[in-house]
Amino acid sequence: MSVSALVGLQWGDEGKGKIVDVLSRSVEIIVRAQGGANAGHTVKVGDKTHILHLVPSGVIEPRSVGVIGNGVVVDPVQLVKEIKNLEAAGVAVRNRLLLSDRAHLVLGWHKALDVALEVARGAQALGTTKRGIGPTYSDKASRSGIRVGDLLRPDQFRARVREEGGLRNRLLAALGHAPVDPEAVADEALQTLDDLRPLITDTVAFLLQAHAADRHILLEGAQGALLDVDLGTYPFVTSSNCHVGGLLAGSGLPPRALDRVLGVSKAYCTRVGAGPFPSELQGPLESALRERGREFGATTGRPRRCGWLDLVALRYAVLTNGVDEIALMKSDVLVGLGPISVVTHYRIDGQVHRDFPAGEALGRVEPVLRELGPIEDFVGRGSTETELPRVLRDLVALIEDETRARVSVVSVGPERSQTIFRS
Repeated sequence: MSVSALVGLQWGDEGKGKIVDVLSRSVEIIVRAQGGANAGHTVKVGDKTHILHLVPSGVIEPRSVGVIGNGVVVDPVQLVKEIKNLEAAGVAVRNRLLLSDRAHLVLGWHKALDVALEVARGAQALGTTKRGIGPTYSDKASRSGIRVGDLLRPDQFRARVREEGGLRNRLLAALGHAPVDPEAVADEALQTLDDLRPLITDTVAFLLQAHAADRHILLEGAQGALLDVDLGTYPFVTSSNCHVGGLLAGSGLPPRALDRVLGVSKAYCTRVGAGPFPSELQGPLESALRERGREFGATTGRPRRCGWLDLVALRYAVLTNGVDEIALMKSDVLVGLGPISVVTHYRIDGQVHRDFPAGEALGRVEPVLRELGPIEDFVGRGSTETELPRVLRDLVALIEDETRARVSVVSVGPERSQTIFRS
């Protein structure tokens, strides 16, 4: 296989970082193609835990090459910090990381606008990470963005920052927010140039050449399908296309290059921030699920909302992304929780639905639940499919029946070794 894509099938935080790390041992090139530092991928290797926001998770594997593609919005200060943190932890990435000259830069006014807009929305706030992601994509769409390649021409870069910064300060003033200093913004970004210059290149040309040479490429998605700006729970979504099509556009690879789509889902659901969440639990059961799963955002630290696995939403994500196989994560979290349930249908205004709706109808959903029973303890019993408890095997079979995609991986813990590959 030449090109594989890995996509989250929920509202992000599905455990993609671990799966990318596991797969990276057989992959040569790992590409981040969308999103920005609002993503948080956690990779645990031995006694070390790495939380990555911009650097592709697969670069923990020393033989792989990481690519930050043209579809990513890059905070240069955050990227340099992340690289240095990895190097301090003994992971040498500088000679194995490429940064697209087409990627757009997240600058100081983008973060300021992110905060100002959320404050202005009041009770209707979207719950953004305030990392400047949305305003950067807005500039990209309005053709007023500043790109990574512009850093290579410092004088022209500084002139652009002065021009664009002045315009953004007018908007900030209208929102009642303090202005940003364009000179300080330019200085901060240009201070990263010595570290970033060796990484900046035409990654589209690199990936097309790699594909022509039949090198194995993995497109690593950020966030999740239900946060896609077009197909997710709009307006409570991220600002990029988390769909597999967004990964292709954000890497420069053609659609026909794609051989395989692997989707990642937890054995339950979580969501950060505002927005509809049909399977959401309340009270002690939700608190227990959050504590057991350590469901706190890797990027923001915010507690995640928790609920049962939603098969209506999962089927929708599988179908819209053309998923071939599913990796089921955090199944061990359900051990000892009591009888588990899944959502099989939605009831909206008295009518039962199997399809995932758009718009405000999702906020009126009454979930139709099916109880499967308790999952008995199996952690530490081994690493073969036959050692999975009956209720967990029933859950896997139900997922396959509902989505028509094979569950090829079951994760039973955070370590690389705690991964079952089903035959």
